[in-house]
Amino acid sequence: MTSVFPKPYADFVARLRVPFGFVLVIAFALLSKPTPRSLLYGLPVGIVGLLIRAWAAGHLEKNMKLAESGPYAYVRNPLYIGTLLVAAGLVAASRRLLLGAIFGAVFLFVYLPAIELEEQHLRKLFPEYDVYARRVPALLPTVRKTMAGGEFRWKRYMRNEEYQAAFGYLAGALFLIFKLMY
Repeated sequence: MTSVFPKPYADFVARLRVPFGFVLVIAFALLSKPTPRSLLYGLPVGIVGLLIRAWAAGHLEKNMKLAESGPYAYVRNPLYIGTLLVAAGLVAASRRLLLGAIFGAVFLFVYLPAIELEEQHLRKLFPEYDVYARRVPALLPTVRKTMAGGEFRWKRYMRNEEYQAAFGYLAGALFLIFKLMY
């Protein structure tokens, strides 16, 4: 597999994911201009993203077993797809194209290199990853299920601390509602 991003760059930006998150929160707080209509359209999109993330987290046993069931049977990176939908929903709810451009740039220049690093790690950890990667697309889900079996487990969801994404989304949604009201 050839890498799109040079490894030193990917390593550097992977460490910046959390600081970039804080920058995005500040931009979101300063630039958002929600309306009742934008909340009505945007917030449900974010909820769909959260549900996808939750579904994925309930199938994921990090560094122990290659996740191939649940959403991983349709796409290799369902957590990132969920994150994209959460961000898209909040951007739509905020009613600011500039925020969409900022979030898009961060996904392109920070998250895509992180995805490459994670896939390199998975290839080293799981010999069967190459076969899985040939069968399942990275970011655009296939419509046919590629793997049967595997159950969602709340215990995995909790161990993966996915509830933090739900709390973060709730904080963003409540902030937009508060901003709309005042």
